[in-house]
Amino acid sequence: MMPISRPARKYLTIVCGSAAVLAVAGCAKNNDIDVSSGVGITSTRSICPAVAVPQYTGDITLFDPATSRDARAVDVVATITNLDPQCNDQGERVYQLASFDVVATRRDAGPARSVTLPYFGTVVQGGTAVVAKRLGQVTVTFPEGQVRGTGRGEASAYVDRTAATLPADIQERITRRRKAGDQDAAIDPLSIPEVRAAVQRASFELLVGFQLTQEQLEYNVRR
Repeated sequence: MMPISRPARKYLTIVCGSAAVLAVAGCAKNNDIDVSSGVGITSTRSICPAVAVPQYTGDITLFDPATSRDARAVDVVATITNLDPQCNDQGERVYQLASFDVVATRRDAGPARSVTLPYFGTVVQGGTAVVAKRLGQVTVTFPEGQVRGTGRGEASAYVDRTAATLPADIQERITRRRKAGDQDAAIDPLSIPEVRAAVQRASFELLVGFQLTQEQLEYNVRR
């Protein structure tokens, strides 16, 4: 495993990841106002993949009996929380590690018990293209007599630095100083199709969530 450095990141003036999420980590200082440079409203983006939990995948509900969906049959409810990104961006391959806690409650306090839950870590480019996916398992432990249990898991991703870096001409078009009166002073660079497309291609996310069955996903959407 590569050594991890807490985010001492290199930032470039563009937008963060685009996925619909419940929780996001890895973005910083969005929509700062740059008064002196003439650029105006700026956003910042790290070369490290943004880390997020996709909507509807941050919770899982187990039933007993398994075929019932009655509220009284809810056995265990677990949630992914405390998503913590740690990035090493020193090499040609950027390494993003995301650790997380799983907090769960069970219906009845009883003997000590462990429950193993499946989860995924998916690397997405440009908000839509899945370039890698790995499955894992996290074990939640309930102490004797307690209804609350916890577990801890992690997911990781490698991203090529060249793929996550904007071409020099695109960087210049985004960060070039503009002053009132300039012909393009009022034009948002990200409204230009080729600039927006380049930013999208260079944007990566590490998405972490429970590996749900279709029925479990539909349950999360409905509730």
